[in-house]
Formats: sequence, structure tokens, C-alpha cells
Amino acid sequence: MRKRWADLLLALLAALLLTAGCGAKGGSGVSLTVMGKSSDLNKSYMRSIFALYEKTTGNKLEIRAFEDSEYEQKAAEAFQSGNAPDLFMHFHNADLSRFDVAENFLYLNGEDWVDDLTDSAKAYCTDGDGNLLGLPFWESSVSGCYYNKTILDSLGMKPATTQAEFDVLCQVLAETGYTPICWPGNGCAWMPQFGLDPIFADDPEMLEKINRNEITYGEIPAVTDMVRWIGNAAKAGWFGPDYRSCGWSDIGHALSSGDAVMTFIWDTWFYTDFKADGEYTVEDFALMPVFMNTAAEGSFEGGNLNMMMVNRNGDKVDAALEFLAFCATPENYNAAFDGISTVSCFKGQNTNIQSKMVTDARASVSEKERVSTAASRIVGYSGDDVVAALDRLFSGETDVEGCVRLMDESRIAAASAQGADGFPGA
Repeated sequence: MRKRWADLLLALLAALLLTAGCGAKGGSGVSLTVMGKSSDLNKSYMRSIFALYEKTTGNKLEIRAFEDSEYEQKAAEAFQSGNAPDLFMHFHNADLSRFDVAENFLYLNGEDWVDDLTDSAKAYCTDGDGNLLGLPFWESSVSGCYYNKTILDSLGMKPATTQAEFDVLCQVLAETGYTPICWPGNGCAWMPQFGLDPIFADDPEMLEKINRNEITYGEIPAVTDMVRWIGNAAKAGWFGPDYRSCGWSDIGHALSSGDAVMTFIWDTWFYTDFKADGEYTVEDFALMPVFMNTAAEGSFEGGNLNMMMVNRNGDKVDAALEFLAFCATPENYNAAFDGISTVSCFKGQNTNIQSKMVTDARASVSEKERVSTAASRIVGYSGDDVVAALDRLFSGETDVEGCVRLMDESRIAAASAQGADGFPGA
């Protein structure tokens, strides 16, 4: 009897050891701190991967969430005070310059999961020296020119492949009685960034110069070319008669009714905000590049991705890396993103919903996609400021050169207020 109890005790101990061994290599009981914005950490796929990690490994996550408006400042204070988290969530944008990336974060170039990242996701998270800064565990999209293929087919027209073809397409559509482009000029501020992206994404040195205040928009001919094209398109009626009063809630009706044939937007909008109250539904639309006179063959903008970055100075670096490996495991990320409408960030991602518009245009997207650059990496950039300057151009209050000058003034003022190096007051 005594031997039987001893055998049972040994079996129980073995089971406990086996259970402990099923967790991350850091061992059961490890507690990792994760810092991010409240709105970001509350995403369903983030809650899902956090819960799955804790359940699977027995480890714990201490979530440090801050309101969006105070996040950058609170995070900077945490790093300065020696209270930095093990894992830090951030977009690869101009605000990341608040932190000394090389000193504070581990480069992830050699991690086993890197080859599973899609090219666009990897490019977004890579710095100018080719270092991978974080794991892009986030929803993504493709921004471009979404067009009504049914209307084009009925007119015997094809999507454009060059700026010249796009201009002809717009001219013919306008002459036929359609509004070529739904340009929501009332409160919508993302459109100009699609034209600016290739200017700076294709010339990293120019991006560095504008961020050091060594060059201005006014000294970059392509920026003036873009503003002139937008102004001329408005004058030609390519945006329709009411583009300055057209807002977010008006885009869907303009497209669904067939009044407008195209718009510059992203694929997930069609699944989250497009309400087909007219003749046309999402099945009638397809994707081609954005043409704004800055890239001869047009361009697409890749998604802005939240990265999970590892604090290289923390005392749980190995455990933090193992957490990233857990998130980058196909079984786990597919569980987290099941049913989520997003472009894949991982090659093995297959439970998310991908737009047919994007998959049909995959070859063109792969060739012409640019990493989101203007809105995310130009210091002091504000889409609201850019469209405010454009509105003054539309109203006749200023000319093309004056519009570009207004864009520079607002950008420089914002960069100075941020204390960016090289700008007045820094």
C-alpha cells in the first residue's frame, strides 16, 4: 500500500513537471509587462493572443495601458525613469523618434519567424539600416484607387496603368456625366498622403533632410507637381460639384449610387463602413493604383502596423522574445485573427478575411506598394493641415505655390512644438 502511494506521488510530481515544461522557455510564473495605448490593447485580436499566451504557458502579462492622447509622453517618461516595459507597442512613425531605438530596443533580424512575415509587413517594421524593429502583430489594409469596374466595363474602358492613362480616364468619365473621383474634402484628410508617399519612400535621404529641417516641401518639385494636379483636377470637375462639402458619411452613397466611379481609400472600408444603398455593391469594385502625379505608374499605400518591440535593457529579454515567437506561431496568430478583416501580415495567415479586390490586384500591389511614409514618418505632418491648405487653394484664396508654402508653415510649426531636432525652438 505504501509503495502504491509512493508511485502515485511520483506520477503526480512528474505530471506537474510536465505541465510546467509546456510553457515558454522562460518557465511558468514569468510575468512580462506590455505597454500600449488603451484603444490598441483592447482590440479583439490583442485580447485573444494575450489570453491564449497566459492559458498555454502559465505565464502572466501585466498590461500597462494609457489613453491615446497621453501615450507618447507617458511612454517616454517610463523609459527615462528606468520603468520601461518588457514589451513596447508602437507604430513605426515619426513619434518613434522620441525614443532612442538603438539603445532601448532589440533588433529582431535573426528571429526564426522573420521569414514568415509578408514583404510589406516586414518593410514597414524595418529601419533605414535594414534592422527589424518589432513584430507586426496588427490589422492591415491596402490603400489605392478603388473603382467601379462594372461602370468601366459598360463604357468599354479599362483601369489606368500610368498617370497619363488615368488623366484620360478621368476626362472621359467627366465628359460622360460621371464624377470620376469622390474626393471627400469635408473633414477627410488621408488622400494627399497617398501622393506624398512615393516621393519620400523612394528617397530616404530626402525624408531625413525634411525631418532635420534641411529642406522644405517648396524645394521638392514633386510636391508642387502633386498640389498642381489636385488643383487642376478640382477645376476640371473630376471631383464633382460638391467635393468640398462631401464628408465621411457621403462616400458610400456616392459610390453605391454610381454618381462617382472612383475614390482613394483602403479595402477594409468596404467591409466596415460601405453601406450599399444604391445600385452597386462591393462586388462591383476593383483596385488600381493611386495617381496624383508623383509616381508615373501610380502607387499603393501599405497598412500602418503596430509593432511589438523588445526592451533590450530589461531583465526578461529571453522571455519577451519567446512571447513574440508565441505570437508569430501560425496556430496562435490564426486563432487570434480568425474572422478579422485584414490583409495578411504573415505568410501562413489564413483565417482572416481578405478582400477579393486586393487579392485580384496582388501582382500590381506587390510591384507598386509603398510603405506608409508621409503620415507616419514626416515629422510634424498633419493630414488636417494639408487639406486645410488645399481647401484654400480650392476656394481661390491662394495659388499652388502658396498652398505648398502653407503646408510647410504648418508642418514646421508642429515639428517645432514637438521639439524636433533642427527646428526652431528645439
